[in-house]
Amino acid sequence: RFVKDKGADKVYRRTLYTFLKRTSAPPEMSTFDAPSREECRVRRERTNSPLQALLLMNDPQYFEAARFLAQRMMKEGGKTDAQKITFAFQLTTTRKPTPKEIELLTTSLKDHLAEYKANPSAAKSLITIGETPPDKAINTTELAAWTMVANLILNLDEVITKE
Repeated sequence: RFVKDKGADKVYRRTLYTFLKRTSAPPEMSTFDAPSREECRVRRERTNSPLQALLLMNDPQYFEAARFLAQRMMKEGGKTDAQKITFAFQLTTTRKPTPKEIELLTTSLKDHLAEYKANPSAAKSLITIGETPPDKAINTTELAAWTMVANLILNLDEVITKE
């Protein structure tokens, strides 16, 4: 049985290091078809299942990561939306986005801004997902919209998969 750590000093520890038991793998690793720990594997099989995509798009830990990326985009990314998107792209993919990618993400941002301006309670519930509270200095509606854009960027195949 997997037990999640609590406390400010332990919240993010499991993202880098995981205590492995031979009898039961952490749930996230099982979703990504981690091999059993009973024997050594030189190479893992490549898999791609709908459950993996759902985990990456909806898991609280990934949403919190998207929120932190969004906060960083808003603070350090520049003044324009295109600069912020380029900043996030370079952090996550080590390349600049194409003009088409910037256009698509800017359109998505505008759609999400309209959605969250019309429904501020949805914005608040989105940005409070996770263990760490959101930055109170940032507008809730904007942070929610940028979180969704960051979630899109973090779910790009080139961010998730190393070829």
